[in-house]
Amino acid sequence: MRAWPAPRWARPALPLVAGALPVLAFPEPALWWLAYVALVPWLLLLRAAPSGRAAAFGGWLGGTGFMLAMHHWLMPSLHVFILLLAALLGLLWLPWGWLVHRLLAGAPGGGRLAAAVVLIPSGWLLAELVRSWEYLGGPWGLLGASQWDVRPALRLASVGGVWLVSFLAVAVNTVVAALLAVPRARLVAVVSLVSFAVLTGAVWLWAPRPEPSGSTRIAVVQIGETQSRQERFERGEELTRKLAGRHPDLVVWGESSVGYDLGSHPALVRRLAALSRLTDAPLLVNVDSRRADRPGIYKSSILVDEQGLTGQRYDKMRLVPFGEYVPARSLLGWATSVGRAADEDRRRGQEPVVMRADGLRFGPLVCFETAFPDMSRHLTADGAQMLVAQSSTSTFQHTWAPEQHATLGALRAAESGRPMVHATLTGVSALYGPDGERAGAPMGTETSAARLTEVPMATGTTLYVRLGDWTVWLALISLAAYGAVEGVRAARGRGADSRRRSSGQGGRGQGRAEFSPTVPARR
Repeated sequence: MRAWPAPRWARPALPLVAGALPVLAFPEPALWWLAYVALVPWLLLLRAAPSGRAAAFGGWLGGTGFMLAMHHWLMPSLHVFILLLAALLGLLWLPWGWLVHRLLAGAPGGGRLAAAVVLIPSGWLLAELVRSWEYLGGPWGLLGASQWDVRPALRLASVGGVWLVSFLAVAVNTVVAALLAVPRARLVAVVSLVSFAVLTGAVWLWAPRPEPSGSTRIAVVQIGETQSRQERFERGEELTRKLAGRHPDLVVWGESSVGYDLGSHPALVRRLAALSRLTDAPLLVNVDSRRADRPGIYKSSILVDEQGLTGQRYDKMRLVPFGEYVPARSLLGWATSVGRAADEDRRRGQEPVVMRADGLRFGPLVCFETAFPDMSRHLTADGAQMLVAQSSTSTFQHTWAPEQHATLGALRAAESGRPMVHATLTGVSALYGPDGERAGAPMGTETSAARLTEVPMATGTTLYVRLGDWTVWLALISLAAYGAVEGVRAARGRGADSRRRSSGQGGRGQGRAEFSPTVPARR
């Protein structure tokens, strides 16, 4: 890697550090703009690599740095295993590194740069898409998620989901890198930047917006840290009683707020029903317990009204790797001895559920599931008027994980055109309106309280709900088309080489002319 300006022993650290830089755009909303320039050092390193193989290696190292920085708060749980996990997921950026070098190395003209502006973001989206598979860790920390507090970006999310925001962020980074390193392509770069600005403006002006439709009163009960499941339940009761006479439409407790199977504890059901009568509102609680009616431990959203259990229940479908189950436990079960991996796998639910409470239709999600754009989109398509997430980040209270998790609600609200409630047992509780804007003030990690918020409602559907992940499909089609073109070129090149070799063997004179010191050999 001679083109990289560092001693040989230090060269692998360059892409490793460069890949971690985009993570700086996540913790602080004021640094949102970093997402549009933080990839530039990594892109320039990959462009300057001495070969495509070296660039692929730089892509892997950068991807490893990105995943380590994004998930550093998992170290207390996974310990040394986080290094292996980051290195494995970093492999997803190996082909991206090669692609960047292929399109930006040397002195690319306008045509190659125009292709790079489409294909480099498409390659990035492919890596994000693959790692978004729940068994590989899920879509935590997608680049577009850093734009949760940027109104134009939320409008883009309503059209193409977080994928469109990620695509444009990488495209802008590509253009900025070209402006710095490829003088002859600056006209195409400037035209691309203007096009991005025009696209964003057009989306802002003409993309369908949710139609305001009144409001609803949501009470979030954030219990806070407790020492036992009994204390947790009693604290929830105590806080909920403070809502008497305030007339909420729905009371939401956080994830794992009930540590008992309600089906086998009728006394607890009666206490919850009494709270429902006292507040004149149904309660959505979350049970983390072994069930009496079937084997295994489930995490379940359960609706209770003044009569008791309503029969409406949602069992969490997408579980947190290592936190709630160990993938391939027969091979990776040793992770439980070096970290806080689950000793027993939780069981999965089978289908999403839209619940009904006093005319309000809402779709429950549990914790990690708010990271998946498709889940909230499908709930909206199934008729949910509101999305309600129950979460807990007790293991990671003093990291950036609680705040970052809460911000996902803004993206899901903007994508679906539905308000989003993010209620935590411990962590950061926040509510968002149908445009992704905050509704009321969030509750911090040290808070133990019951808070009532007026949440705006909306009707209509966004383009993202109607069209789905069209950005991803266009990216995949673009990469497939590029692969086909490259394949045809390679085949033609091999055919031309074969014809030249055959021609060179046709006569002694031709052979001497081809390899004469005065006639350069064709390559």
